[in-house]
Amino acid sequence: MKSLVLTEKPSVAREIARVLGCASKQKNYFEGPRHVVTWALGHLVELAEPEDYDKKYSTWKLEDLPIIPKSMRLKVIRQTSHQFKAVSHLAKRNDLSDLIIATDAGREGELVARWIMELVHWQKPFRRLWISSQTDKAIKEGFASLRPGNSYDNLYHSAVCRAEADWLIGLNVTRALTCKFNAQLAAGRVQTPTLSALVKREAEIRGFKPVDYWIAEADFGLFRAQWAKGGENRFFEREKAQAICAKVQGKQGNIIELKSREKAEPHPLAYDLTELQRDANKRYGFPAKQTSTVLQRLYEQHKLVTYPRTDSRYLSSDIVSTFKERMAAIAVGPYAQLARPLLSKPLQPGKRVIDDSKVTDHHAIIPTGERLYLQKLTADEARLFDLIARRFIALFCPPCIYEQIAVTALVEGEEFRAKGKVVKQAGWKQVYDLRDDEDETEQRLPQLEQGQKLMVRSCSAVDRQTQPPARYTEGTLLTVMEKHNLGTPATRADIIEKLLQTETIERSGNQLVPTAKATQLLELAPEELRSPELTAKWEQELEAIARGKGDKDQFLKGIRQQARTMVDKVAGSEQVYKHHNATRSRCPECGQFLLERKGKQGVMLVCPDRACGYKFRENKQLTNRRCPQCHKKMELRQGKAGKFFQCRPCNVIEMLDGEGGKRGRKGQDGNLVKKYQKDAPLSSSLGDALKAALEEKK
Repeated sequence: MKSLVLTEKPSVAREIARVLGCASKQKNYFEGPRHVVTWALGHLVELAEPEDYDKKYSTWKLEDLPIIPKSMRLKVIRQTSHQFKAVSHLAKRNDLSDLIIATDAGREGELVARWIMELVHWQKPFRRLWISSQTDKAIKEGFASLRPGNSYDNLYHSAVCRAEADWLIGLNVTRALTCKFNAQLAAGRVQTPTLSALVKREAEIRGFKPVDYWIAEADFGLFRAQWAKGGENRFFEREKAQAICAKVQGKQGNIIELKSREKAEPHPLAYDLTELQRDANKRYGFPAKQTSTVLQRLYEQHKLVTYPRTDSRYLSSDIVSTFKERMAAIAVGPYAQLARPLLSKPLQPGKRVIDDSKVTDHHAIIPTGERLYLQKLTADEARLFDLIARRFIALFCPPCIYEQIAVTALVEGEEFRAKGKVVKQAGWKQVYDLRDDEDETEQRLPQLEQGQKLMVRSCSAVDRQTQPPARYTEGTLLTVMEKHNLGTPATRADIIEKLLQTETIERSGNQLVPTAKATQLLELAPEELRSPELTAKWEQELEAIARGKGDKDQFLKGIRQQARTMVDKVAGSEQVYKHHNATRSRCPECGQFLLERKGKQGVMLVCPDRACGYKFRENKQLTNRRCPQCHKKMELRQGKAGKFFQCRPCNVIEMLDGEGGKRGRKGQDGNLVKKYQKDAPLSSSLGDALKAALEEKK
């Protein structure tokens, strides 16, 4: 008898089949002496859509809401139904004794397998492969110590609760908002409070009123110091700062206080997914989704890092014996001089790093021990692996030790203070060439003594201004989501991408900026859905269910009641939605102003009335013609009167033949001269005559 092995992706199936000796390759599976290895294509099964319960739900109507089935059904995803049929056929083979779940070792991976098992009616025993890396060694050890499948029932129940909660809340509130306000408005238990954080920060920025202030800064030659009294060093009147400067200029003072304290800064903990996404965004500008994608390749394709979608920054005691092997594997290239000295002694990072109680499903992200070939990595893969490798090496380095110095000088009765530090032992920071966490505001101070005489070489009033809070980057937004327990490390990047796709936020450089649509959406969405506290409470309950300490039936009962309440609030709203993307072009069918919608294939004009359904995709062509008002590039379009240039923001129109304005004629006349000069050199007399004619025309 053989075991059926179900993986999540074909690439993983291929590697597991190779390790298990399944040499016979078929269209939808690999087969060997003891195993048949097949795969899903991500999810093959999903929750049924409303129209699968009743055809009337295919048309969105407010009066049909909320849609709350007595029991949730599953259905095969149409796009991948061919693979589901193949798995279903294999499940019916009489020579298969059991099933081994080898999908990703996490909540979503468990859901992928269990839903497939439910629809293929699997009744035989099943076991679970639970590994943290895709190396040959990890796969062999994992298959040698398979766990009972029922041990992960609670994890599966948690995944089902998460999926049904998203369906019940997200689908019902989204349909309610869309029907009530006749606009494409999406809401969800994670994306809405995340959007709320962005909109709140934007309101703080726009409402911020900067205040000018001045600092009296003195140059003592050996160091620079700022005037301070008590805990304040700012003047809100320039004259007062200038008066202090005039008072001490060229005067002698002395050091009245000199404090020195030695500090030890320990190395940072290893990466979980969120911390790695933050660092990659800060250093390289990677969007969170890009980090997840690149990290998955390092995990699956190159097998260089452990399981990526972890929420733990700690390591478990059972892998301590593998540290030397992992360190030796990366002791090449730029890491050789950092890693090799560590290999000569035991690698024991201590209790701060090794903590079994803080490791959940998977430990932190570290190298696997697979031999590193940097030349096989893309630029993005190399950058991300560099972060992981250096963080791993730093775990075994001593703390950074530095001396913190605070000096106070007294000049003409006025106190000036300065801070600085001197690094005595680089420790783990040598892994980063002292690049990390350097405080650029702190100067390096020379050797100083109490009572030392000093002369003020110069003193000036430096003008500054209070600053508004910074807009969120993806890195800082991930911190907010983590703090409020919004989503999981595996889903946060997708939430940000969804907000971008629905045009509620947009990227401005490395910053995330909410749109006008976002502000209105939050005003229309149910108040409790905007709050991160509610969603955080749900996530805590889901985690409790996964640990076997929560009640899944009670959780879903509460979700169903909340869905009813939220739909009622939206239906009873008296607010009005104004389309943020309305154009000045009218729908040829019903006469309403068309909406401009951006998609992968360009801009589409759509009628706001869903009952009308008019859509028009333009072949717009940006030209070098500039709008006379906003100076942006204009589009070349085709109309009844011929081709014309149009500026969308200003709605300025200029005909291609120049009838729209003097500017067009001037450009065309210049092109005419260039054309004739290129085709045949003009004689001086003919050229002069043509130029004169053009001047008269102007």
